[in-house]
Amino acid sequence: METATLERNVPDYKKWNDRLNTSWSCADYARIGVTLQITGEELAEAAEFTPGSKILDVAAGNGNATLAVARRFCDVTSTDYVQPLLDKGRARVEAEGLEADFRIADAQDLPFSDNKFDGVISTFGAMFAPDQQATASELIRVCKPGGKIALASWTPTGFIGRMCRLIGSHMSAAPGFRAPANWGREEWIRDHFEPHASSISFVRKTFNFRYHSPEHFLNFFRTYYGLTRKAFEKVGPDGEKALADDILDLCREFDVATDGSLRAASDYAEVVFVKA
Repeated sequence: METATLERNVPDYKKWNDRLNTSWSCADYARIGVTLQITGEELAEAAEFTPGSKILDVAAGNGNATLAVARRFCDVTSTDYVQPLLDKGRARVEAEGLEADFRIADAQDLPFSDNKFDGVISTFGAMFAPDQQATASELIRVCKPGGKIALASWTPTGFIGRMCRLIGSHMSAAPGFRAPANWGREEWIRDHFEPHASSISFVRKTFNFRYHSPEHFLNFFRTYYGLTRKAFEKVGPDGEKALADDILDLCREFDVATDGSLRAASDYAEVVFVKA
């Protein structure tokens, strides 16, 4: 009986992963991803990867960090488990005359040997993998001792962290669900990475979501952000107005613009640590 209970309580990460893959694939996240490019540049600067270093971009999306690292003449491998996003990243690299390798890979089970890369980077990507412990372990495993792991992750109390929680409140969470914004909590980061680090830096930063209006933001995310799009599909006609109203209220709460547009300031954590 005890064994059966434990088995029922183990999250079905594969099923959950497949659903997330469908969510990311059902819309064109690249339309949103390109607006976040500055975060990839700032993270690459903070990491100070040496030109010529072998760097792995995990859950790269459409390649913000990939481009930033390639611009600094590193040997970058860009990975994601959503092929259309990798294709968008490859097109951007080619358009800018940069160089990068692209490979399908799951952040929870990276197809690379131990200690293969001089550095690992992820901007708002690894944080969304369902099995957080496995993902953290994989980032550490593939990085060489003395190498750097650089992460940008939304905080729980920031705009996007709050929006993720808001969307979740309109839906039933999967068994074993852990909030992606855990990766933006300093305590969580230190618990998972500090035992493997010779040094660690945790800096809170802000990204401004700039849109014509709260309504523009809502429509844009409802169209191009797969998780939001799937949420509206799941709540159906009876729940979509309540969900839309809550997102608009959140936009207005975080809006710091004074000219009638939307400038929602969203906190995120910029983490860089050296593997011991």
